Amino acid sequence: MEICDLKASIRKESKKGPARRLRQQGMLPAVFYGRGSASLLLSLSSSDLLKLRKQKAENVFIKLIIDDGGKKVEKLSMIKELQIEPVSRSFVHADFYEISMDHELTLDIPLHFVGTPIGVENGGELQHVKRELRVSCLPTKLPEFIEMDISSLDIGDSFKVKDIAAIEGVTVLDHEDASVVTVTAIRVAKVTTEEAVVEETGETAEGGEVKAEEKEKGS
Repeated sequence: MEICDLKASIRKESKKGPARRLRQQGMLPAVFYGRGSASLLLSLSSSDLLKLRKQKAENVFIKLIIDDGGKKVEKLSMIKELQIEPVSRSFVHADFYEISMDHELTLDIPLHFVGTPIGVENGGELQHVKRELRVSCLPTKLPEFIEMDISSLDIGDSFKVKDIAAIEGVTVLDHEDASVVTVTAIRVAKVTTEEAVVEETGETAEGGEVKAEEKEKGS
């Protein structure tokens, strides 16, 4: 897994007012925490984080280079949670979790699908049931994604978690019988002979007229 650098600074205030002022200055309030480590309140450039997110995979290792009053401290981390404002899509707050190289991580890894299924070429429809796989492994074994060749799938076929090739040092946590992708037949609505006659001629199969509304008695 690739490691990317990201500059940050220690911040002293944690209330809403100072956090709002940081955002107005293009900075992002954040926190760093981990196993056996004291939590650190941080601020960092929103544009730097946005650039990193656009260029790299979601599960990237981030080396935080933290300025603590002129003293530089480095912390290896991953983004645990990133809060985003729903309308503007701007970052609101970030949580960084410390990575220890001798402790396993539990993460959702993206699935990359390769090839066009035979069943799709024969008129079927590809349905994605899962787009990520939950795994546990040491940081050095963490894959950026897991690739699956789905070109052999015909109509009615599916790939399950147990069909994914094993990766050394990586434990898959999803149930082995859970479906990942499947190819289904496209359903076509059936029209009865009588319905077809009514639609085309406006008459029932017995030859009577189709009335939109019943005439009132006595009319």
